[in-house]
Amino acid sequence: MTRLSVNINKIALIRNARGGNLPDLRQVAIDCERFGAQGITVHPRPDERHIRYDDIPILKEIVTTEFNIEGNPTERFLKMVEQNKPHQVTLVPDAPDALTSDSGWDTIANETKLKEIIERMHAAGIRVSIFLNPEEKMVEGARKVGTDRIEFYTGDFAKYYNESREKAVQPFVLAAKAANSLDLGINAGHDLNLDNLNFFKNSIPNLLEVSIGHALVTDALYYGLQNTIKMYLHELKRPVDIYAT
Repeated sequence: MTRLSVNINKIALIRNARGGNLPDLRQVAIDCERFGAQGITVHPRPDERHIRYDDIPILKEIVTTEFNIEGNPTERFLKMVEQNKPHQVTLVPDAPDALTSDSGWDTIANETKLKEIIERMHAAGIRVSIFLNPEEKMVEGARKVGTDRIEFYTGDFAKYYNESREKAVQPFVLAAKAANSLDLGINAGHDLNLDNLNFFKNSIPNLLEVSIGHALVTDALYYGLQNTIKMYLHELKRPVDIYAT
């Protein structure tokens, strides 16, 4: 079964808006797991506008499923990851002022850099995933740099899903087949939601994990956090609806 990792960045963003501890990030992480989440994801950014660096040790202490830390591999970020040793680090090439992650690594142009970082993370006993666009040559490059997994950037899939879901998912299917042939684990994330998640999951062979934050937190405003997590888990479990438009 594809695992659901809940990204709690938006919970931290709400907390930071008032400067206090409401909502309590620690308690939300505990509750997400209690409600069925199979992982917790955070993506601290240089300006710490949502997840702060001092949140990481607190979350590391209480997360009992899988702890995944995403981010641009600056020296500060890498040292923090080494100190806290999450189960997985996801390397993302986003600019410091990026509103959100919107593209994957060029694994060919950054081969040397990525190799060095991945070796460093492996030396610390941490599984590595790298953020990728669905391009077969970038998947092949990911294998060369020694990563354990790739995480597909699914923003374009979500953008074009309602126009033609079969066309939108096709590049991911081809790239996933390449990843499977190279023995790379596959994760995915960005703009996956209750409308498109089931089709994506059932189209991608051996999809191990999805990381979902913005859409899930938005849905929780209407359905409640516990119900929303169960709804996302349901979408990951059920067969694809062949009659959906």
